[in-house]
Amino acid sequence: MKKIKDLVKRKDWQKLRESLKGKWSEDPEGCIRKLRSWLGNIRSTEEDKLRIVMNYLTSSGFRTGRIKHTSISKLRAEISVELKRRKYE
Repeated sequence: MKKIKDLVKRKDWQKLRESLKGKWSEDPEGCIRKLRSWLGNIRSTEEDKLRIVMNYLTSSGFRTGRIKHTSISKLRAEISVELKRRKYE
């Protein structure tokens, strides 16, 4: 399994991450739509993408509650369920 610090170097992820900076307070649902679009179907997407987004959604801004919205919690829960499903497949 690749280290998360190596996974987050992906150019497509870095571009998306940059596009989300400063937008969470204005449009959290739009930010989640972008993340979902990048992920594609959660059940069939690459595990690397799931790990990258889960890592992002559990970073300090989200953990401290500075960035919060029900759609964030929902996506985080969906990814968690999928990662667990794959672990026990």
